[in-house]
Amino acid sequence: MGLAAALLAACSSDKPKELDPNIVPTDYKQEIIDTLLKTLDDPTNVKDAYISAPVLTDVASGKRYTSCVRYNARNGARHYLGSTDQIAYFYGGHLNQLIDATPAQCGKAAYQPFPDLENLCMAKKCE
Repeated sequence: MGLAAALLAACSSDKPKELDPNIVPTDYKQEIIDTLLKTLDDPTNVKDAYISAPVLTDVASGKRYTSCVRYNARNGARHYLGSTDQIAYFYGGHLNQLIDATPAQCGKAAYQPFPDLENLCMAKKCE
């Protein structure tokens, strides 16, 4: 009984490893797409989609990887809303938050075409 208690005490004193918040996000494009699939009224037929590669950025809690996304999506009535800029925050290599960006946050982003977002298809047979 004493041995079991000693073993349990030794296990409980082990602290979990802290996660490095600044692991480079490798699947950032797919994580952003997965989030937009859930948040856009109509995630199909997105136009003018662009994305920037993740970069370490100064934020309130220190440095974090961020990526900027620009796109023109449709609302529920299938009308285009105009260009939207959002900033993605990553923690531990994974998307943590995707919110509207200010011009200061994404104004100087090095955007690249993001055809994966423009080619989203919700049906089983898409052309």
